[in-house]
Amino acid sequence: MKSAIPEIGVPITPPAASNGGDRQEASLHGEILLRLRDYVVEGNIPEGGRVPERQLCNMLGISRTPLREALKVLAAEGLIELLPNRGARVRRLSPRDLEELFDVMAGLESLAGRLACEAITDEEIAAIERLHYEMYGHYLHRDMHGYFQINQRIHESIVAAARNETLKTAYANFAGRIRRVRYSANFARKRQRWAEAMREHEAILDALRRRAGSELSDILFAHLRNKRTAAIEHLAAGQDSADEATPQGD
Repeated sequence: MKSAIPEIGVPITPPAASNGGDRQEASLHGEILLRLRDYVVEGNIPEGGRVPERQLCNMLGISRTPLREALKVLAAEGLIELLPNRGARVRRLSPRDLEELFDVMAGLESLAGRLACEAITDEEIAAIERLHYEMYGHYLHRDMHGYFQINQRIHESIVAAARNETLKTAYANFAGRIRRVRYSANFARKRQRWAEAMREHEAILDALRRRAGSELSDILFAHLRNKRTAAIEHLAAGQDSADEATPQGD
């Protein structure tokens, strides 16, 4: 799997800014946030595990201050929890939490698909089509990191095409909370879910090309429901493995 984190001790260096230090600082903050988010989403810290701040500072080549600023953003997104005077830990979601969150996301994406078909332009469809084939390339090369990044851009593009700021805001608020499990769900059932998701995306693209709003709405709802099932299954499998690895008393 392609890692979003550089080698240990290699600092993040932002591009030279032409409009002063503010832009350079914003660029640095954005890159730190992106890499840290990917690191958490891709399961490098166990669910419920403490965020190793010193280790991450060494890996990213940064001080504690920019790291903690990025952690605040991830906490607002719902990926981690900040602990008073005790650092941070990766948020743990129960099966019930996953059911509720994925159902809300399914409803939001279903509505976004219906509205997008009423407002999307030919240029936007063409852009999503290009993303789809780029994602397919990552799938063929078993590059989960690249696949997932493009996958999220496709879903976000459909939401943006709905032309509804309230929907877009609600989607962003919930998307962060399930980003990690949405990523890991692709590994459920020995990667069968990944292939299923790719086939579902073919159907999403086909309905979008035809601007078949009702059909796309149903496909997106089912897509998220299937992802929910895989996420809960993957969570249960991980808990079973942890239980087996834990020594049992008499």
